[in-house]
Amino acid sequence: MTPKRLIKIGKYLSKHLRHQPERIGLTLESGGWVEVNQLLKACQTNQFPVSFLELEEVVKTNDKKRFSFNETQTKIRANQGHSYPIDLQLEPIEPPEILYHGTYQKAIPSILKQGLLKQSRHHVHLSSEIATAIQVGQRRGKPIVLEIAAQTLHDQGYCFYQSENGVWLVDSVPPEYLKIIPNPKKEKPKLITV
Repeated sequence: MTPKRLIKIGKYLSKHLRHQPERIGLTLESGGWVEVNQLLKACQTNQFPVSFLELEEVVKTNDKKRFSFNETQTKIRANQGHSYPIDLQLEPIEPPEILYHGTYQKAIPSILKQGLLKQSRHHVHLSSEIATAIQVGQRRGKPIVLEIAAQTLHDQGYCFYQSENGVWLVDSVPPEYLKIIPNPKKEKPKLITV
């Protein structure tokens, strides 16, 4: 199985488990789950055949751990990033003192004015590591990393969640709870315990 094939399957899964399940005839269950057999059949029916072994490999090797199986590997889901309306059944959890968000220069004026908004997704995505935020921000050019006063925000009544792959989620972040890290690649990593 080539890396190119795994990437192609990962993109297909993202599209249909996070955004458009109905396009291939899937109905997501509570928590975003779908029966593996149902998914494999839908892929086959829609001219994108995928084997269980390929599915297993994508779940195991996806660099962002976007997907997970249930304990018996009979169901699969995307861990977060849905634009499709679904309750992921995540429990609120207390965040670390500081979290990070990676973005790009063009978005900064709007973020500084309105804060971080979930846009078409269910939550704003945050990370506990600067390096991850840099990686996210690099997708559209030179990365800008924002430091989020997560614990202070939590103390003000904002609910935080953590997806199965470690991504922190919150509904929004007002501008007064964030600041730009000027040279994120030069920042010393902060030890963050959860």
